[in-house]
Amino acid sequence: MRLVIARCSVDYAGRLTAHLPSAPRLILVKADGSVSIHADDRAYKPLNWMSPPCTLKEGTGDEEGVWTVVNKTGEKLIITMEEVLHDSSHELGVDPGLIKDGVEAHLQELLADRIETLGEGYTLIRREYMTAIGPVDILCRDADGGTVAVEIKRRGEIDGVEQLTRYLELLNRDPHLAPVRGVFAAQEIKPQARVLATDRGIGCTVLDYDALRGIEDDKLRLF
Repeated sequence: MRLVIARCSVDYAGRLTAHLPSAPRLILVKADGSVSIHADDRAYKPLNWMSPPCTLKEGTGDEEGVWTVVNKTGEKLIITMEEVLHDSSHELGVDPGLIKDGVEAHLQELLADRIETLGEGYTLIRREYMTAIGPVDILCRDADGGTVAVEIKRRGEIDGVEQLTRYLELLNRDPHLAPVRGVFAAQEIKPQARVLATDRGIGCTVLDYDALRGIEDDKLRLF
C-alpha cells in the first residue's frame, strides 16, 4: 500500500463530473490497483475513488505532479499535486479476512442448508469458496444454472457491498464460473448499501434469522 499526503485538487470525469478544490488530503494506492482520496473526517468513506481494475499514470515533464487514474470504462480520476508532504509504501501481505461473529457464521450455515430461501431452484456449490482475496460466504447456482456469489452480513452496509464487488471481479475472470452475479444478504440492509448494490447490479436479500432456524413468528398475522 502506498500512502501519500499532499495538497492537491481532484477532478473526476465519467458518468458524472466532480471537482475537489485544493486542500491537504490522504491518497491511498492499494495493491489491487484501487485509488482513493480521503479527508480528515467521514470515517472510512473516501471523498472520491477509482475501483479496480484501473491504471495509474504519474505525469512527467510538463505533466509532472499530475496523476491520471483510468478504469476499464474510460472514466478518469485526475489528481493534481501542488505539494507532497509524505510519500511511503508498505507491504501488508495477504489479509486473513474478517472473522465473522457467531450470528453471521450461523446465518451462513443456515442459508447454505436452506439455499432455496434465495429463490426456487437454487442449489449450493459450496460454503467458504476461496479466492485470492478471501472466501466468498456462499457460492451457488440459480434455477437457470447461473453462478451466484452471496455475501452475508448481520448488518448490511456499504463496506459489505464493496467486499462483494471485489469478489465478483475475481470470480468473473474464471471461465468455468462466469458470468457470476452477486447477492448481498443481511438481517438489515442500510439504504445507502442497497442503492450502491443496485447500481452495481447486485441483488439484496433480507434474512429472517428466526425463519431460517424454523421458528415461527408468534405475532398475529392477517393472511
